[in-house]
Amino acid sequence: MIIEDYFYKCNNIGKLILLIGLLLGVPLSVLPFYPNEIKFAIAFLIPSVVSIILGVVLCLTLKHDDSRLQWLQTIQYSHLTVLFAWFYGFVAGSIPFVISGQLTFVQALFESVSGWTTTGLSVVDVAVTPNIFLFHRSFMQFCGGLGFVMVMVMFIQGKQSMNLFNAEGHPDKLMPNLKRTARIILLMYLSFLATGTFLYIVFGMNPFDSLLHTMSALSTGGFSTKADSIGEYNSLAIEAITIVLMLIGTTNFAVLLMITKRKFKQAQRVSELRFMLVLLAVFVPIVAFSLFYGMYLSATESIWVALFNIVSALSTTGYSTVSYTNWPPFSVGILILLMLIGGGFGSTAGGIKLTRVYLLLRVTMENIRKRISLSRRVTAPYYYKAQSKTPIDGELAVDTLGFISCYLGIFIIGTLLLTLTTNSTLPEAMFEFASTFGTVGLSIGLTGPTTGTATLIIQMVGMILGRLEIFIVLIGIYSGISLLNQRFQKMLQSRIMK
Repeated sequence: MIIEDYFYKCNNIGKLILLIGLLLGVPLSVLPFYPNEIKFAIAFLIPSVVSIILGVVLCLTLKHDDSRLQWLQTIQYSHLTVLFAWFYGFVAGSIPFVISGQLTFVQALFESVSGWTTTGLSVVDVAVTPNIFLFHRSFMQFCGGLGFVMVMVMFIQGKQSMNLFNAEGHPDKLMPNLKRTARIILLMYLSFLATGTFLYIVFGMNPFDSLLHTMSALSTGGFSTKADSIGEYNSLAIEAITIVLMLIGTTNFAVLLMITKRKFKQAQRVSELRFMLVLLAVFVPIVAFSLFYGMYLSATESIWVALFNIVSALSTTGYSTVSYTNWPPFSVGILILLMLIGGGFGSTAGGIKLTRVYLLLRVTMENIRKRISLSRRVTAPYYYKAQSKTPIDGELAVDTLGFISCYLGIFIIGTLLLTLTTNSTLPEAMFEFASTFGTVGLSIGLTGPTTGTATLIIQMVGMILGRLEIFIVLIGIYSGISLLNQRFQKMLQSRIMK
């Protein structure tokens, strides 16, 4: 199988490019409300129209038949297709910033990667950025949280759709039909989007800001239209709405479906949800006490500040109400830990994920119990997913430990690299890269309009690996190298035969 065969048989690339082109055209819908920004229309029309034309051409010229691909090749090529779509989205999403002169190419690419990966770190000055670009950033986050394949499956379903769906990191199939699964998720999110926007408006936020903050909260992205994020509004009601939206965004799609269907007893049995509530119950009082003791805040204020910012870190949203530069190191350390843990498996959140950390703790406890127990009884540990009760077997334990070890290894490397490129202290670099790699978006001050190119590149790599769950990227790269190697070998054989 050579490169031409791959593109010839995998026409899903054309569908995904077409989809990206359509999404890039959506920000133009704000121009009737801000007619003075019509001059920026060309910056969106160029990448949108080019992507739509390219996508249509590929859809018409590439075959729909992938039946000749072997099973392993199908899996590998699905990962390569997903990786290609995301990288195309990163580049295409950056072009409006470049054409309009808003940002340099590296800054624009950083902003696009931060948007699509739902990270929320930013290099733009929101105080002077035109509204169409503010909408573009938040809309990228909303769509990036769902994923390109998820959005594509809502309208088109081909033979490779399930492989692509899994390759993008969606573990749960909520309905027997994949298209119905995607549509029910979209319906839920549109309902939450409408509700959140309405509530924000009721409590004093203007409609434009309400829509953008709701999109970013539900996608656990964190882009804001204000320099001081949610703290700019100084409103307990707005902060409370944001907390609820962040928790919705970090909850597994399947659990959300249970809750919307009022299956509360089933939902409360899910191990991941219970673990999240335990973490909040443990760390909110601890951080609140640290803030009360170290910053002389009132008890009530300490609890509220701790609750909001812990939910923001654990959900990997990245909204903030305060600056962390004056926080006690103990509290900052807990935020780093929570950013590493991350949100729900099968949600829009990043990080290691709650389920993996829960499984790690369960396996560790079982190992300790086995070592100290006098009897040699055999145990059969299990945990509850949204769909069923699932045994914790050896294969699951190895997969979990393998992912966590890779995650922590990359976190250490990224942190050390940031200390070199930013001249920051180790705790500052740990905070910033934990936020980057966990696609959180909280910053201790290292990321902004003046951040150097080397730092932005390191962070982009971290955001991509964090959003696409490391192994998806590695398998995609391996598949690409395999294609190139097969191409080279075929060329070499042709020359030998001549």
